[in-house]
Amino acid sequence: MDARVLVLNKDYQPLSVCSVHRSIKLLFLDKAEMLHDYPERKLRTVSKDFDYPSVIRLRRYINIPYNKIVLSRHNIMKRDAKTCQYCGSSHNLTIDHVFPKSRGGKDTWENLVTACDRCNVEKGDRTPDEAGMPLNRKPFRPIHITFLQSVLGTVADDWKPYLYM
Repeated sequence: MDARVLVLNKDYQPLSVCSVHRSIKLLFLDKAEMLHDYPERKLRTVSKDFDYPSVIRLRRYINIPYNKIVLSRHNIMKRDAKTCQYCGSSHNLTIDHVFPKSRGGKDTWENLVTACDRCNVEKGDRTPDEAGMPLNRKPFRPIHITFLQSVLGTVADDWKPYLYM
C-alpha cells in the first residue's frame, strides 16, 4: 500500500493527498466515494478483492480557509523549478526583483523570480524590457495544489483533470 490517493472535496476541488490506508478507512466509513482506481492493483482479504483507490471524493463539504503559501526564498525557488528565469541555468541562483526594488518594486510573488548571479548582475537596476532580457515565464502567485504537485513529482494521469493540468 505504497501508492498515494488524491482527496477531493465534495465540489471536486483538490484538498490533499493521503495514503491508501487512510483512503480505505474513508471509503469503508462511507465518508468518501471512489472516483478512480488503479485497475492493475487490488486489495485482497481472505474472502474478497477490493479496488485500489487512486482518486476519492468526500461525501461532505469540508470548509478549508484559503491556503496561502508563504512568500519565501525557498518557495520562489520551488515555484521556478530552481532555474534562472532569464537564461535557464540552475547554478549560483539568487532572487531578482523584476521591477527593481530601488525604483519602488515590492517583495511580491508577481515581482520576484529566480535568477543566476550572472543574469542578476547583467540586468542590474533595470526592468527585463530595459535590459533586453525577457523572462522565460511570467511570475505568479502559486496555489497550494501546484506546490502539492512539486512535492509529489510525477502525477498520475487519473489526477490531471482534477489538478487542472
